[in-house]
Amino acid sequence: MADSAEEEEIRAELAGVQRQLLEAPPEVVVANHAFGMFQLAALHLSQERPDFVAARLAIDGMGALVEGLAGRLGDVEADLQDGLAQIRLAFVQVQAGGAPTG
Repeated sequence: MADSAEEEEIRAELAGVQRQLLEAPPEVVVANHAFGMFQLAALHLSQERPDFVAARLAIDGMGALVEGLAGRLGDVEADLQDGLAQIRLAFVQVQAGGAPTG
């Protein structure tokens, strides 16, 4: 019986999350994913032994979103473009052996 109540609670939470997602402007949801890719790339670049393959994939994914949806991302588009430029520069700097500037 407890399992059934737990399952129902999980279903209710999932329905709530789905409602929140549907209420959010799609450009905000897309921007959150793009910023997640920024963070993933930065994490891979900040390791003692950077994983350039993983960082490049995350950067390319972010670029595909930001550049592929240019003109459709609303108020966050400029921030996304800036973030993409910054992470690309950081990639080049880390790969060249220099510390990224801030």
